[in-house]
Amino acid sequence: MNKTIFITGASSGLGKETAKLFALKGWTVIAAMRHPEKETELSLLPNIHLLKLDLCHPEQLTEIASAAEKISTVDVLLNNAAYGLMGALEGSTDEQLAQQINTNLLGTILISKAFLPYFRNRKNGTIITITSSTVNVPYPFVAAYAATKAALKTWTEAMSYELSQFGIHIKTVVPAYMQTNFGANAQIVSHPAYQEIFSQYITQMKTDSGVNRDLPEDIAPIIYKAATDNNKRLHYTAGNLAIKEYEWLQDEQIEIVMEKMRKRFFG
Repeated sequence: MNKTIFITGASSGLGKETAKLFALKGWTVIAAMRHPEKETELSLLPNIHLLKLDLCHPEQLTEIASAAEKISTVDVLLNNAAYGLMGALEGSTDEQLAQQINTNLLGTILISKAFLPYFRNRKNGTIITITSSTVNVPYPFVAAYAATKAALKTWTEAMSYELSQFGIHIKTVVPAYMQTNFGANAQIVSHPAYQEIFSQYITQMKTDSGVNRDLPEDIAPIIYKAATDNNKRLHYTAGNLAIKEYEWLQDEQIEIVMEKMRKRFFG
């Protein structure tokens, strides 16, 4: 029997790769994005349907869930849409911080809430949320972003109590930095007091980018596994870098890990 996945943030990177993988596996894919009219690749695949979605418009999310269900009964919700707010927190405006939280955290929670009545009534469904290895090993200058991802980790764990009685699985997939346009699409903020160390950080990240990052194609199969293994496992560490960082944290206390991170980025 054909199954259906609804993917937020499907226009690029991990979202797009996951859409293509599930379509290849015979799933019906509902790929949601802010500008479906600009999508030229996914729109050519017969079992992929595009929907317009902006998580910053919560009043539309119930309608989006209803529209998706009319296309096909949704078995899996993949919460992938997010962006990075990068730079010194002091350099960000209140509006920028609110948008970061509303998109990455509140938008994810609300779109999940919109699908819950359908999953609950069928006593079946899986919610998968993409978090980040920054919930394990913090990186400099992404504090607000990391906070949203850490909150989603705890939200997933707490929601599992509520949802298990209805046959609903809720999980996270935890990748590290990938070779995508995530950095290019990030919102960069600055503050003169932090500019010197921020420049050091960016220089080191660019040095690391060519050798230490996984590809979206490496992470998409982990999402497929989480969607299909019928396992109650909560978190799936995905990719070589995320696994390496998680094992590092298990071996050493967070204070030691962070001190080594400080030396790595700032000497």
